[in-house]
Amino acid sequence: MPTFLPTSVPGRRTRLAALVVAIVLATGPVATAQAPVSHSPADCGTHDGVRRALQVLTDRDGITGAAALVTDPTVDAPCGRWAEADGTADLRTGRRMNAADRLRVGSVTKTFTATLVLQLVAEHRLSLEDPVDRFLPGLIHGHGYDGRRITVRQLLQHTSGLPDYLEGPEWEHPERLRYRHFEPRDLVARALELPGPQGTWHYATTNYLVLGMIVREVTGRTPEAEITRRIITPLGLRDTYWPGDDTRVQGPHSHSYFTADDGRRGDGTAWNMTFGGVGGALVSTPADLTRFATALFDGRLLPTAQLALMQRTVAADPDRLWPGARYGLGLISSPLSCGGTWLGHGGTVPGGHRALIAVGPDGRSVAVALNEVPASLQAELDFLDLVDKSLCENASSERTSA
Repeated sequence: MPTFLPTSVPGRRTRLAALVVAIVLATGPVATAQAPVSHSPADCGTHDGVRRALQVLTDRDGITGAAALVTDPTVDAPCGRWAEADGTADLRTGRRMNAADRLRVGSVTKTFTATLVLQLVAEHRLSLEDPVDRFLPGLIHGHGYDGRRITVRQLLQHTSGLPDYLEGPEWEHPERLRYRHFEPRDLVARALELPGPQGTWHYATTNYLVLGMIVREVTGRTPEAEITRRIITPLGLRDTYWPGDDTRVQGPHSHSYFTADDGRRGDGTAWNMTFGGVGGALVSTPADLTRFATALFDGRLLPTAQLALMQRTVAADPDRLWPGARYGLGLISSPLSCGGTWLGHGGTVPGGHRALIAVGPDGRSVAVALNEVPASLQAELDFLDLVDKSLCENASSERTSA
């Protein structure tokens, strides 16, 4: 799922360093302009930078709907948590976009999976240096791939050398496969038929499907059940769930939109997400993603040693993320214009949902929801600008001068 943001959108490649964009999902008609929706008290400020960034995404870039939920633990209630939104959540009814709806969060799922794997490392049930073959002998074999030489750490970090099954030509038109069920073992087998990637870092959801299979061998339970038992339920993430083969999004949700083969805008909300598995299938909300990220970084989910390992990053390929981005164990780090870096993850699904959770150095977080995928280089840059403005608004002088 390599693209400007780690995603579950097959067939999309963005090469920011070369200023080249290869687009599979094209932008549809621009949504009718609406005043951004604000959910912060008037005396807390207007958050003009974030509001303008949202309007740019909907008005100039043609994104159907965009929303951001910002939480700042350094600011007293009620001003420490606020939301802004612009555009439309459902084109059929005209319902406005908001930051409370459920959406498919794509590769943000990987951070949940990485957290589970590192919990098992902390429990000494597996090691980051364990080879795949210790748990899944013979799974990765042939065509130049060898599971005896690929470690758990490399899977988490996307340095395994495995290709992404979503790079197969059958995924150039993902809408044709939207109602199919997929098994992880079959998708991994498909990946092994593809040419090996160039370079030492290559974003591939294949890595996380293999990690899920390892979790099942170690725990005797599905990785979905373990993530629910260890993370979702204890944190009270009531809007976060695994859809399985259910193509619907349960509960209040934004619809998602994509451009079909015939050039018309389609509603991509209904989709079988088994192709993403523990690398991209979760449904959640901005509030739940914020709660998860807060718990992760304040040490409630991992011991200090494992959390530090998670944040130890390597340089990512700027053609597959963006200049300055680095990748840890299920986490992206990216520089901020006001100093320091944010840590988090982004994800996109082929029906059109995009999510991102990012936490800045002072603990301020932003969870972003779009219901249409940016389809140009400028739109992708505008999306990152929204993240930056959300985390840098009124940043302290110490950060700005760092």
